[in-house]
Amino acid sequence: MTGLERLHSAIEAAPPGPGTIAAFDLDGTLISGYSASVVYRDRLRRLDISVGELLRTTGAAIDTQFRGADVGALMDIGVRALGGRTVEELNDWGRRLFKQEIAAMIYPEARGLLAAHRRAGHTIVMATSATPFQAKYVAEDLDIEDVLCTEPEVVDGMLTGELSSPALWGPAKADALAGYAEKMGADLKNAFAYSNGVEDVFMLEAVGRPVALNPDRGLAKIALRNHWPSVSLRKPQRGATPISTIRTATAMGALAATAALGASAGIVTGNRQLGANLVGTYGPDISLSLLGIDVEIDGEHNVWDHRPAVFMFNHQSSLDMLVLGTVIKRDVTGVAKKEAASDPRFMPVGALLDVAYIDRTDTTKAKAALQPAVDKLKNGVSIVIAPEGTRSPTPRLGPFKKGGFHLAIQAGVPIVPVVIHNAGERMWRNSLVAHPGPVYVSVLDPISTEGWETKDLDAHVEKVRAQFEAALLAGHR
Repeated sequence: MTGLERLHSAIEAAPPGPGTIAAFDLDGTLISGYSASVVYRDRLRRLDISVGELLRTTGAAIDTQFRGADVGALMDIGVRALGGRTVEELNDWGRRLFKQEIAAMIYPEARGLLAAHRRAGHTIVMATSATPFQAKYVAEDLDIEDVLCTEPEVVDGMLTGELSSPALWGPAKADALAGYAEKMGADLKNAFAYSNGVEDVFMLEAVGRPVALNPDRGLAKIALRNHWPSVSLRKPQRGATPISTIRTATAMGALAATAALGASAGIVTGNRQLGANLVGTYGPDISLSLLGIDVEIDGEHNVWDHRPAVFMFNHQSSLDMLVLGTVIKRDVTGVAKKEAASDPRFMPVGALLDVAYIDRTDTTKAKAALQPAVDKLKNGVSIVIAPEGTRSPTPRLGPFKKGGFHLAIQAGVPIVPVVIHNAGERMWRNSLVAHPGPVYVSVLDPISTEGWETKDLDAHVEKVRAQFEAALLAGHR
């Protein structure tokens, strides 16, 4: 049994219910790296930091790293620099940095730990020395409602440049957790606490179930001496390596070659669908094989039992289309906005797959605007569509749009949910390269749209979305 498996067993064996607290540090524990580094890099890129502040920050960082100084000096410098900015401005900034960088830093296996605590009914809290603007969007994405963090002083919606209380570092974080437990009526003897850093020994010693998660060298020694569980999670794969770059380029070249052969077959036979089916049947499989990605499908029979159908999928990665290709394979096309028909980057794919182009500006004639896609379905060609409309930076589902649901109702075909569990781990949203490993897909039972009416559509959309959420929460089999 691995350390992570033993940790899951310990969670299952702990007292169930909200009286058991699970407290997670942020930097290095839930995310691989430090949110403050992301903030400073962004400020440097935008020339939003003075030489004096940079020198003071460097000096304070050296004191913290090599002399064991409190992080309070670093926090004081950072918060002073934010004085005069509005909370709204900083919230927008934090949201942007989360989507661009921090989302990709979340440890995938940390989501499994959080899910295990939720199944046990435990109370989950984030305890971090970071500011709310660094922490809140990670907490929202991970469904952590309560956050204990370093709070800047705010007057009339604007930061004063001071802290409203000491930075949550060392003993201060342990005290904050103790106060939280008292407020929740929980006993810290039953609580879990997770951290990667030696500075959180105070918090770890305060609970009955301390865990050194992704521990630094200092904490690893203390954990060993105290017989605390010590577990290191798989780091998110984000950056490009020479091998991953070569494999990705080779895979894309193979897909292009397959598409060219399919197009030629379509021209020779006068059957465009035949050419598209050749590409769908062989192209994605060849490309994924070259990438070192193996797609494991649960519920594969649901792909074939009720066709044509509207296949809906959760969208997190540029890899999704290859994954869907290897799952659905043939007699399928997509939906694109009308403007893409004249986009030279999209035209070859659109021509080969005979994509249904939709006039999204025709809101007054929405039913007529969907007609090209409805015609495809009535002619036996399935439609694949992402109800979220755009890629999400994390596995967390976004709101569902209704276009695909209208399609299924008008064509009288079922909806088949295709839940992609971890394509974002193989190729993150903003990445240009893919990394080897498995991708897990759950194809859920077809959902009949017979008898559905437009006036009830909101309820139907929420029910389908709930099925996606439940499947993602349950994980792959």
